[in-house]
Amino acid sequence: MERIVSLPTGVDLAIDDVGPSESGRVVVFVHGFPETKYSWRHQLPALADAGYRAIALDCRGYGGSSKPDAVDAYGIEHVVADVMSLIDVEGLESPVLVGHDWGSIVMWSAAVMHPDGFRAVASLNVPYRGWSVGFPRIDYIRENLMDRFGYVVYFQEVGRAEERFAADPGEWLARMYAPLAGRPDFLSDEELTQFVSAFSAGGIRGPLNYYRNIDANHDTLAQYENASIEVPVLMVIADGDPVLPATLVEGMERWIPQLTVVPIANAGHWVQQERPAEVNAALLQFLDGLS
Repeated sequence: MERIVSLPTGVDLAIDDVGPSESGRVVVFVHGFPETKYSWRHQLPALADAGYRAIALDCRGYGGSSKPDAVDAYGIEHVVADVMSLIDVEGLESPVLVGHDWGSIVMWSAAVMHPDGFRAVASLNVPYRGWSVGFPRIDYIRENLMDRFGYVVYFQEVGRAEERFAADPGEWLARMYAPLAGRPDFLSDEELTQFVSAFSAGGIRGPLNYYRNIDANHDTLAQYENASIEVPVLMVIADGDPVLPATLVEGMERWIPQLTVVPIANAGHWVQQERPAEVNAALLQFLDGLS
């Protein structure tokens, strides 16, 4: 069921809420860039069929949710506050939080900022290495990582990427999706149209503003550097992700004592859409194993 939830943070979030509402087993999904809650379309019904209440949200700036104007409105503290407010408003007790891409950055940040807030957490593709901000500072990227993260620097100038997007939203999104995919046909024409329609209607500025807060997020989260995550953690890795190689999970036990790693073969960055059956199986096995 799709609906709008008004939060004390001042934003309205569009959510998909499926499964038994009385279930004490709740899973909240946070999407990445450039996606929406639609990116979890394969996971929500699978979890609902297994007896879980599954909720996916459009993060602020995306889809049917509020789109504040200010760049700093997309700082990590505000996005995490949205998630925590949603949990509070909906009366969700100790949910499991699942993230992918930027949604994983939000998830890791929520886990260290609110260590007692979740029964467990799960990340797709994005590892935790003692800091939850996800990216190095912009100057470091500019000097050392332009081959992998040059797009992050490109996104810093307000208006530049927006203008390129507005010229042809479908082509812009396809250029974002295809190079990172291990399975190029993971989106049907109809599915791609869902994303194109959402971003054509809502614009791309809010989503880009997440990247424009990377340095500010470092300052916000500095106090949580090397924080451990004591709840059970599922880490799903894809062997074909060109930006986040699977080797990055090595050594995560230093910060996460209850870590389960599940590799997914023949998948790229959009793993839950490319290999939904395998991701669903990993999620359900992990969830069913929680005491």
